[in-house]
Amino acid sequence: MEVERKMKDILLRAVAFRASDIHFVPMEKMASIRFRIDGQLVEIETLPVLTMTKIIGHLKFISGMDVGERRRPQNSALEIPLTTRRYSIRLSTFPSSFHETLVIRLFPHDNHQTIQHLSLFPSQSRLLLQLTQQSHGLVIICGPTGSGKTSTIYSLLHNSFHKMKRNIITLEDPIEQKYDEFLQMEINERAGITYATGLKSLLRHDPDLIMIGEIRDKETAEMAVRTAMTGHLVLSTLHCNSTINAVRRLQELGINPADIKETVRGIVAQQLVDIVCPHCGSACEPNCRKQRSRRRGAIYEILTGDKLDAVTSSLSKGEVPAVNIITLSKMILKGIALGYLSEEEFRKIGGKGGIEWSGKKSF
Repeated sequence: MEVERKMKDILLRAVAFRASDIHFVPMEKMASIRFRIDGQLVEIETLPVLTMTKIIGHLKFISGMDVGERRRPQNSALEIPLTTRRYSIRLSTFPSSFHETLVIRLFPHDNHQTIQHLSLFPSQSRLLLQLTQQSHGLVIICGPTGSGKTSTIYSLLHNSFHKMKRNIITLEDPIEQKYDEFLQMEINERAGITYATGLKSLLRHDPDLIMIGEIRDKETAEMAVRTAMTGHLVLSTLHCNSTINAVRRLQELGINPADIKETVRGIVAQQLVDIVCPHCGSACEPNCRKQRSRRRGAIYEILTGDKLDAVTSSLSKGEVPAVNIITLSKMILKGIALGYLSEEEFRKIGGKGGIEWSGKKSF
């Protein structure tokens, strides 16, 4: 019972801070509990290693993992009530040099946010909605882990269901958030359900919009392009840090430049940024953060139309694209000029797109 109470206490504290992840990090004699709050990893407390291993063992048991297996990574998920809400919890274990480590990702069930609320700039949210209003084609959302790709995609799916009454089917690995509005299929490679085989099956269910969790290999990329060619709208994600690199990655996966021009309606690279606190400024105190309804916003680099075709042609010839794109760096500079963002956000991005910080708040 003591282990259960401690586990519940850690989860409730994470919910209070609206942390996205909980890290159980073992050391030789002690273990560190860290929360990821607004993208930053914060150490909350230390525990005896024995207590941490008991908590991890309990979570593995209730989530259906093999409790006795500590030599290889495991993944699982479960649903749990915390305060007045239900949360989906994704667990991932990993064998470290000292002891087994665990990362928990928290997904509140009723945390649906519109794309207008997620986006820092209304003009960009309108462009994203325009991309999903098309009847067919491929739309790719890219960005590093933790950049908010999943939240953006779910928001676009909700808009398509409620505003356009579309039949939506998703292929996910794993299903991170469950919704009644659309059909969701979980990838199970042991059972032979891959992204490619799942796509073949769901086409018989008359979908208007298909969401593929991630384009991760040549077969999935080819199936996504082929599905877009048959008159379906396909949304997917790709692990890239810019729209140009996403086009390059598609070509590396064997997609013909002509097919990219024919099917890809838009590529969106995104990044989450900290919004300056109206009370504390850029150095917002943790207790103040807990009270704020909106602490982060998403900025987007959107590549569509003729510019997308020009980038595709240049890369296929081995040339450096000479296309004027409104990059993530430019959007951050705009946010700084308007007072929404701090200069630190620009430094985090690292001046991508050939832009350097001059210290002048202009855009």
